[in-house]
Amino acid sequence: MKPSLQKLQRVFKLEADRGYDNRAVVGGIDRMLEHWTPEARHEGVPEDLIAYIESRFRDYNRLSEKSRAEALQGMWRRIQRSEESDLSSQPVEIEDHKEALPVSPPEPEPAGAPEITSDEAPPEATDSTIQAEAAPSIIAAPPEKAQTTEQAAHAAVIERFERKQREIQPTVEPAALNAPVTVLQGIGPRIAQNLSRLGLHTLRDMLYHFPRRYDDYSRLAPINRLQYGDKVTVIATVQQIKTRLIRNGTATLVEALVSDGSGALRVSWFNQVWRAKRLYEGSQIVLAGKVDQYLGRKVMTNPDVETLEEEQLSTNRIVPVYPLTEQVTQSWLRKQMNQVVSYWAPRTLDPLPEKMRREAELIPLPDALLQIHFPESHEALQAAQERLAFDEIFLLQSGVVRQKHAWQNRTAKTFTAEPEWLDEQVSRLPYQLTGAQQHALDDIKHDLASGKPMNRLIQGDVGSGKTVIAALAIAIVTSQGSQACMMAPTSLLAEQHYQTLLNLLTKEPPSADAGETPGAPILTENQVRLLIGSTPEAEKQEIRAGLADGAIKLVVGTHALIEDPVGFANLSLVIVDEQHRFGVDQRAALRLKGVNPHLMVMTATPIPRSLALTIYGDLDLTVMDEMPPGRQPVGTFILMPRERERAYSLIRSQIEQGRQTFIIYPLIEESENSEARAAVEEQKRLQSTIFPHLQVGLLHGRMRSEDKEAVMEAFRRGEFPILVSTTVIEVGVDIPNASVMLIEGANRFGLAQLHQLRGRVGRGADKSYCLLIPESQDEAENERLLVMTSTNDGFVLAERDLEQRGPGDFLGSRQSGFAELKMAKISDIHLIEKARRFAQALFETDPALTLPEHQLLASSLQQFWEENVGDIS
Repeated sequence: MKPSLQKLQRVFKLEADRGYDNRAVVGGIDRMLEHWTPEARHEGVPEDLIAYIESRFRDYNRLSEKSRAEALQGMWRRIQRSEESDLSSQPVEIEDHKEALPVSPPEPEPAGAPEITSDEAPPEATDSTIQAEAAPSIIAAPPEKAQTTEQAAHAAVIERFERKQREIQPTVEPAALNAPVTVLQGIGPRIAQNLSRLGLHTLRDMLYHFPRRYDDYSRLAPINRLQYGDKVTVIATVQQIKTRLIRNGTATLVEALVSDGSGALRVSWFNQVWRAKRLYEGSQIVLAGKVDQYLGRKVMTNPDVETLEEEQLSTNRIVPVYPLTEQVTQSWLRKQMNQVVSYWAPRTLDPLPEKMRREAELIPLPDALLQIHFPESHEALQAAQERLAFDEIFLLQSGVVRQKHAWQNRTAKTFTAEPEWLDEQVSRLPYQLTGAQQHALDDIKHDLASGKPMNRLIQGDVGSGKTVIAALAIAIVTSQGSQACMMAPTSLLAEQHYQTLLNLLTKEPPSADAGETPGAPILTENQVRLLIGSTPEAEKQEIRAGLADGAIKLVVGTHALIEDPVGFANLSLVIVDEQHRFGVDQRAALRLKGVNPHLMVMTATPIPRSLALTIYGDLDLTVMDEMPPGRQPVGTFILMPRERERAYSLIRSQIEQGRQTFIIYPLIEESENSEARAAVEEQKRLQSTIFPHLQVGLLHGRMRSEDKEAVMEAFRRGEFPILVSTTVIEVGVDIPNASVMLIEGANRFGLAQLHQLRGRVGRGADKSYCLLIPESQDEAENERLLVMTSTNDGFVLAERDLEQRGPGDFLGSRQSGFAELKMAKISDIHLIEKARRFAQALFETDPALTLPEHQLLASSLQQFWEENVGDIS
């Protein structure tokens, strides 16, 4: 649209905001004709349109407010017809008469790509620091449940963008999207290096470099109606401008006095001398920022400013605010982003089939990319956010669903457990199964008998009895001649599982009746072996030989199990404990040692439902949320740092009763970069000063495996009452006699990790305690830690941890890919379930994605998983 007509649009908008008081232009709207008419003729505006506008303006001052609104509406419709544009689809409500007046026309389609040159030009600001900005309101994320009016607005936005997409219909993805940013005018090697720190290497990177927030400057206001604290856009004329030194000559202040006829406003910029060179008395400008107050007068400090004639990217709209780096200013980057987005976004292919996009009520991808950077309205921004978030979760879901389909299409050896035989095995256990354990056993029985490879995640809180279920699965498989293996992340945990499984599978239980002959155990001790890094080489060779010829039915170990020399005669069941601590390559290597073996993975980390559906969507999920009878909840308390002696008193009293204590520190050794207490130094202090008459042990991750095992075994036998440790004991350590868990620097741990540490006590019949000591009093009052004192439910804590800290604590080796989510929230269960439904429907109808309408989607899926390698079981 021609600048003269754009100027009219701004005047019309301001006049509507003022209630049609004929004050949008000083002296009345008709006064602008003196300057506007020559400008319009110079630009080639049709004479009949100019004559029409002049006639309507000359009568404007005699019209009523309602007639003025109608006059402006009529003029704008005439301008629209003349320009043959689609501006009428962008209305703003006029409060009194509910008629639509255009706000901001869409940018015209460029005649060609942005100009390509390698000449380098510096960013707009000459100062090396980032340009200071006003702090306007931040647009909040859309609510999960939209109201009826919002749904209607959303539907209208989708329909408008659908019409636009049908008109464009790009057919080939532009190869130039992979071109380096140096093809853009003014970006040479030096500036490209600055942009690389933001992850911007290609034009495609820029297209997907989303704003971190938005400032809403879409509200125009006359100066005489400004209120302190308003975040607004003002159109005004510069009356004065000057520059002066402040702070003893160490800083520069640019001051301007601007007026719009209704009032005057003082504006200032700090250390931006170049502003004075671009603004001059009499120039019409558009300011956007926050209205402050100084000595009773309204002022603006460091507002964004643009001339009335230029394209408005920082004023009079919802303005994107991008992540920045040194030597890159917000206004400069915004202009570069606009150049790339306005040209390349409409030429981007949409991988989602039109039918799926319509059913999911999503706008086309090109429009989403345009609106996420430079939104026309709040509704358009919300629609763009929803579309781009859906894409991320949908591609994640598609990957895991595809993996699940591929796994289910394989065949596996069938194992059927006769009810009488299984009842006998359950009766051999030292206690009755809980309802949750029985449910898990039923799931495993079904999987083993299905003829398809089991691919199940057993998710149970600390102490819920997952190892017993694993033992029963092993019993079913090994009793029918096949082999099983269990892999644990540490030697300590592997040895503990080995001892537990020996007791459950090789020992003869006492008979219920004195005269009854006990049934034979499932396995002999020689058929169950432990293979870890510290196993002597001669014993390793013996174990490898026994696995190769089938003499050994069960092996428990660490990553030593996946070493090349280890082979199995008939591996049919693979169990991975604390599976998030292993990488995809490690699990795949173990699984390849059998022919489509059944896979069972276990975790004691409670996983929120939204996360489980996403990152473990390829696995069937069994949740064990019931604790065995007799286990008492652990009393959890927060102590101020100055109350540390209270913790020591409790420890002494518990030790006098024959109990043991864990004391956990976040660091192994003290660091110059951290004030956190460290295990090595604190163990010495505790031994010499606090507990001089007690032996205080030490355990941390830098110790050799055999030393760690020796310390842990001595503690298990009760040779010393206090163990100082790092989080190396977080998972799986079972010391029933331990009744106190003292965690120093508790504020440094996530809730899920604190819950795991707390689970190391309370494993016996005695009352147990978990004491949390953060590093400062303020952190002791942190709401996040207070949650620990209110519940022992790991799933409640997991949901809270996900909200507060993100998915990192839960992902382990699966984190790659999920950390790259830019728009989606992994806690958005509504979006995740929606994306999963569409992913499942897609792979049910076209599992190989061979249909023509799915070719782009197949390509996008492959690219996504190549760039974000996840850990799929």
